[in-house]
Amino acid sequence: MTVLMKLAAALIALGIAATAADAAEFEVKMLNKGAKGTMVFEPDLVKLAPGDSLRFRATDKGHNVETIKGMVPDGAAAFVGKMNEELLVIFDQPGLYGIRCKPHYGLGMVGLIVVGEAANAAQASQIKHPGKAKKVFADLFTQLGTVAAASN
Repeated sequence: MTVLMKLAAALIALGIAATAADAAEFEVKMLNKGAKGTMVFEPDLVKLAPGDSLRFRATDKGHNVETIKGMVPDGAAAFVGKMNEELLVIFDQPGLYGIRCKPHYGLGMVGLIVVGEAANAAQASQIKHPGKAKKVFADLFTQLGTVAAASN
């Protein structure tokens, strides 16, 4: 292996290590009661960079976290956490992810995860939701619009 090839391999390895080191881990709590009321994810709107991870912490019993069909970017994998268990998800695919607690979906226990640009936001905002989840998502999409406008 020539010196130039060794140097190129070392630079590539450093670039991969730097990318992994730049990734951050964030936390969302699954709560019976939080700042916005009962049966909530806190926070319920999270903005991440591709490669960041999100730890869903089962702070209170009786909750899980899972993606909502139609609210996941193309090419991204859906996920389903087990009841009463923590789940760590690495978000590599840019876009908007809608999440819910399955037993408390109708009570409005939902959230939005935005990874990079929310290119699928228009499509995701068209999904129908039961009960209070409809209003919570309307509020979250309004916040998302405000966040997007503030960052431009």
